[in-house]
Amino acid sequence: MIPIARPTLGEAEVQRVAETLRSGWVTQGPQVQAFESAFAQQVGAPHACAVSNCTAALHVALTALGIGPGDEVITVSHSFVATANAIRYCGATPVFVDIDPATYNMDPAHIEACIGSRTRAILCVHQIGMPCSMEAILKLAERHQLPVVEDAACAIGSEILMDGDRQAIGRPHGRIACFSFHPRKVLTTGDGGMLTTTDPELDRQFRLLRQHGMSVSDSVRHTSNQVIFERYDQLGFNYRMTDIQAAVGVEQLKRLPEIIARRRQLAEVYHQRLAAISGLMPPHEPAWARSNWQSYAVRLPSWCDQRAIMQAMLDEGISTRRGIMCIHREKSYPPDVWRSKRGVCDDMQKGCIDLRESEQAQDRTLLLPLFHEMRDEQQARVVQTLAQAVEAARPLERRP
Repeated sequence: MIPIARPTLGEAEVQRVAETLRSGWVTQGPQVQAFESAFAQQVGAPHACAVSNCTAALHVALTALGIGPGDEVITVSHSFVATANAIRYCGATPVFVDIDPATYNMDPAHIEACIGSRTRAILCVHQIGMPCSMEAILKLAERHQLPVVEDAACAIGSEILMDGDRQAIGRPHGRIACFSFHPRKVLTTGDGGMLTTTDPELDRQFRLLRQHGMSVSDSVRHTSNQVIFERYDQLGFNYRMTDIQAAVGVEQLKRLPEIIARRRQLAEVYHQRLAAISGLMPPHEPAWARSNWQSYAVRLPSWCDQRAIMQAMLDEGISTRRGIMCIHREKSYPPDVWRSKRGVCDDMQKGCIDLRESEQAQDRTLLLPLFHEMRDEQQARVVQTLAQAVEAARPLERRP
């Protein structure tokens, strides 16, 4: 079986975890601090705060910005459900905008029509590692005095051209950027998340919120030569990362340049080989963006049934995934908990006209296997099998 993804782990991670276990400090502690420092340096952010996962990071980010009941946050439906869940955890309403069909990211042209008196933030997503159009989003947000949070769950190692300078995603360009270290991501700690910001007050809030609002951190208490009584002045959460996870993260960061270079090499091979499949649309990388190729998404020809193509690939021992989900189509998102430009969609059987491109992307795209140790013969097999499946599905009247 050729998997859709596989984490890149080695002896260095094993050794650092073993050392952490022997130290006796396995919860949030010195390894978390080391990981935060290394991560901040990697992305060029002055502050980085580790948490248990990216969903926690998004929840903490919105909470720190004061998002609450009655507020609205503009985001995309075309994302993993955690993006909108974090908004609802705050008691706020997600307002979904459609995507650019070329990049699968938030289309800035649709944002302004969704801004209302209750809008409090824009939560954009760098989908499957492809940076979204930050310059346009930031200009619009500044005009309306709205903070921007970047869901950069998939985007560690991705880059964007800003003010003529190529910059890492996570600097951040908005107020806050949030990352995931799930095993499907380019860099993994088993699970885990990170928030980056340029604002020291926001970073202070993150650190309070991730640990029940505790006024004194564990590391300060345990290293003090005086008795310290902590306080809990605000409601917080249990969103800590363990030192075991962070130990893996420290070593993963050292591998990151090599991992990104390899993924870009594999993506280029896919670009070249998939060009021969008639009707298939490869992913588009704008001139101002450099993807880390966390996932490689292709849009199927109009005559192909997505599920049938995926099954044909699976029958040949190749794992794929459907296009990124549309949150508004899920039962956990009935029409009364979200809205779009024109309001809500009362008949989801007919689809949502405001989110047509998002729905098309979910139904017509396919994620192909891509991982660091992928061999040339495996990649060739993926392309050949996909070509055969697409050709077999082609109606007679469309055949050359």
